[in-house]
Amino acid sequence: MPRSLPALARPSAPSPRHPLHLAALRSGVAAVAALCFAFGAAMPAPSVAAEVGWRSFTVPSAADEPSPTTVALWYPTSATARTTPMGPFEVRAAIGAPPEARNAGLVLLSHGTGGSELGHARLAEALARRGWMVAALRHPRDNWQDASLIAGPSGRYFETRPRQASRVLDALLADPAIGPRIATDARGPRIAALGHSAGGYTVLALAGARPDPARIAEHCRTRRAEDPIFCSTGRNAPDASATTGPASSLPDLADRRVRAAVALAPVGVVLDEDSLARIRVPVAVHLPALDRWLVPRFHGGRVAAAVPGAVLEQVPNAWHFAFLDTPSMAIPSPDGDLRADPPGFDRAAYIAALGPRIADFLEAAMTRTAGQPAPAAR
Repeated sequence: MPRSLPALARPSAPSPRHPLHLAALRSGVAAVAALCFAFGAAMPAPSVAAEVGWRSFTVPSAADEPSPTTVALWYPTSATARTTPMGPFEVRAAIGAPPEARNAGLVLLSHGTGGSELGHARLAEALARRGWMVAALRHPRDNWQDASLIAGPSGRYFETRPRQASRVLDALLADPAIGPRIATDARGPRIAALGHSAGGYTVLALAGARPDPARIAEHCRTRRAEDPIFCSTGRNAPDASATTGPASSLPDLADRRVRAAVALAPVGVVLDEDSLARIRVPVAVHLPALDRWLVPRFHGGRVAAAVPGAVLEQVPNAWHFAFLDTPSMAIPSPDGDLRADPPGFDRAAYIAALGPRIADFLEAAMTRTAGQPAPAAR
């Protein structure tokens, strides 16, 4: 049973699903995309950083991913931060500033369907202030500019997202300026993954959960009235050919370099039960109690109950987008405006408190896994 805590992207075709302010976001990212800085050698992790630095870079396309991947990187620095609007979101960091000599490790951050690498900036900044380097990818072909991945076969969608994240991790570890800075311990690099919605699914797959798209068809055949938004959008109506057979034939998308996973309102119904029970890395699941897009008992609640030792935090009086920075403009979704919250829910205050809680969990997870044998390969 889960343990409970106390309550408290490059341009392509525009996405009709999330029509963000494309020109503003494009110009904001382009203005800093060329900035770069030199990193020092990896050092022991600090407890708190004074400020937050930021830069953007691109992972080139590859044979298994035809589109390049835009990545935003937050990191600890001593330079003074400033607020920079980037489309409907903003970055509160020193853009292009030199990093601190020490870090706590790397967090790979995965956004939800139709999202952006900038949508969880407040969480990324909170982790950077605790010494973490945070790399948020804009998922190719599933972002605010390009929805072509979600328009394709469901099996391909669920296999591609975790592989995109692993490719970014490959690039970060191989980069001579970034890789040496990622803090290590007896186990190896201190690497975790954090994701929201489809990004929550993505990080669970990196932790070892396996997708079975046939589960969606059965779920929506019998539970559509109880989970209506999920069963009427995007990847929630797979082809009849999506049946994959026995669990042994499901794709293994685990990245064994990932030592902890934090899933925020994750897509969960697609995940094979046996694979969830076999996850051995520390997992935390955060569930908005009033989530209408991914009804918790079918998604995140199911995950938290199935993963051994999972930490569960229920978020009272919260909708699906409780973890997303409040955008500066209306952004429609199948669950309404991304800016909207239930009466009485203070999203900014909740996220401000959540960031340090996630940092606490990640630091405990790295300590817990430090003595485990390093995996041979991902």
